[in-house]
Amino acid sequence: MKVLAVIPARYASSRFPGKPLIDLKGKTMIRRVYEGVKRSSLISDVIVATDDERIEQEVKSFGGKCIMTSADHPSGTDRCGEVAAHFSEMDVVINVQGDEPLVDHLQLEQLLHAFNDPETQIATLASRNIALEDLDNPNRIKVVRDGRENAMYFSRSCIPNHFHSKGAPLETYPYLRHIGLYAYRRETLLNLTQLDPTSLERAESLEQLRWLYHGYQIKVVHTEIETPNIDVPEDVEKVLAVLG
Repeated sequence: MKVLAVIPARYASSRFPGKPLIDLKGKTMIRRVYEGVKRSSLISDVIVATDDERIEQEVKSFGGKCIMTSADHPSGTDRCGEVAAHFSEMDVVINVQGDEPLVDHLQLEQLLHAFNDPETQIATLASRNIALEDLDNPNRIKVVRDGRENAMYFSRSCIPNHFHSKGAPLETYPYLRHIGLYAYRRETLLNLTQLDPTSLERAESLEQLRWLYHGYQIKVVHTEIETPNIDVPEDVEKVLAVLG
């Protein structure tokens, strides 16, 4: 199985402009993400997908590969799709967020092992490391999966609802918190980029609901590996603390 890792990286982040180029103990964030992904023996090639020449120049400065993509993509999935279209020899594409400087290659490999099953079209990760306050926190995405470990639904709300629970919610159901790392069969990814947005997706502001709505299955892989990402400037200190 040939695997292409794509790292979408935007300079114009509304919450943290320029974050791919911030310095994290002598290396830019995009370099730390790139080098972390390269540690996986299951990944055949790594490409940074960006629409900014400053990021392109940085990636090339440390010997990385970068492709300039359209500035009009509404999501990282679409940016990955543009890159994947150039790599017909690849079987699977993994979308690694550009704000994960501590990315763990073992976590990526857990996700990729899902494709040993020829029926897997899309795979993502989830964790049982979830606090009671996360259940009703709209910034913590919850997922419910079926008996074959495929996603039934993702939500910013608590799913399943614990109104009728006969005890503490976390003791009565194995709630899963979604970790937004995705991998796709290459042809599946190209098809996903052609789908129109749906009202369900807009209601939750979760693009994976578009895929479910159109009949795609999403394998949900349980992981105990988690690393802090950098979403806003306040997140930098916790990453620096881990780097030591």
